[in-house]
Amino acid sequence: MTPLAERLRARIEAEGPLGVDAFMAACLTDPDHGYYTTRDPLGAGGDFITAPEISQMFGELVGLWLAQVWVDHGAPGAFVLAELGPGRGTLMADALRAAGKVPGFAQAAQLVLVEASAPLRAMQAEALEGHAPRWVDSPEALPDLPLFLVANEFFDALPVRQFIRAGEGWHERCVGIEGAGLGFTTRPAQVPELGYRLGDTEPGEMVETCAPATAILGEIGRRLARHRAGAALVIDYGAAISRGDTLQALKAHEMVDPLATPGEADLTAHVDFGALAAARGPAEAAPLTPQGVFLERLGITQRAQALAGGLEGAALESHIAAHRRLTHPEEMGRLFKCLALHPASTATPPGF
Repeated sequence: MTPLAERLRARIEAEGPLGVDAFMAACLTDPDHGYYTTRDPLGAGGDFITAPEISQMFGELVGLWLAQVWVDHGAPGAFVLAELGPGRGTLMADALRAAGKVPGFAQAAQLVLVEASAPLRAMQAEALEGHAPRWVDSPEALPDLPLFLVANEFFDALPVRQFIRAGEGWHERCVGIEGAGLGFTTRPAQVPELGYRLGDTEPGEMVETCAPATAILGEIGRRLARHRAGAALVIDYGAAISRGDTLQALKAHEMVDPLATPGEADLTAHVDFGALAAARGPAEAAPLTPQGVFLERLGITQRAQALAGGLEGAALESHIAAHRRLTHPEEMGRLFKCLALHPASTATPPGF
């Protein structure tokens, strides 16, 4: 049993079963044993790999997207360039290398990163040396300027609650004590905000909600509307509507039992993009678009062909595989979706 599992058992004995959201929050952000607070989870030596680590093309295209939207919105003379959950800083470093070629962009940008992990902040500082990054703990703490924001695989790590349809009501799935370990249990729940889901679910079906995600999108939408300039790009895996149990745990690039090793595996859940879009407040949401389609519209194949010209052998094979992994429907191309928010009465951003 992990140290965090022992702590959670004691908490459950004292307070009763924990909601899945409370369990996820403890596993990921416990100050002493939390997954994100104690390690570097990325890359071959970690537990998972994200798109920016697969190929520089991903971050470059995101950077050019940000720069183009900045130009389309009148090139504000001072703006916040923000990333939620920047990982090792790879995406933003690649994005700034590409966007920096657009006159005035880098000079007007104030780079602010939303990151809670001290180990990852240190890596981001190294990757972004020369760009004067600043860090804040939450999106609410971002400076009040026109906002150009990206969030890649950020929302999937926010804690979710899970509800199982029971007749004309709901039971909440919780984590309790089972034998010497932890196990799932349920308890009746009053969830009036899920009344609309009674029309498209059957008894026994599960839906997930993520209040932190919708709160963040609402804050971003209000900022975009207030300044009448800016955009937010969200890239993550999920669907237009939540359906079923999507809680998963990754350890050493393998799927594991989410309850087996609390604090030592990455916990995520699929993003409910419909709920995110609905939480946008006074901003507009561009049509939800698969990652593969988005990247192709931005020109990833042309960029891949240009980079391939200087490669051969194993390096070329790896490059081709990276392009496929990012765009092919059977890999990341369809499961990962892109959502963009922009102020009302502004043009739909590129790629959508």
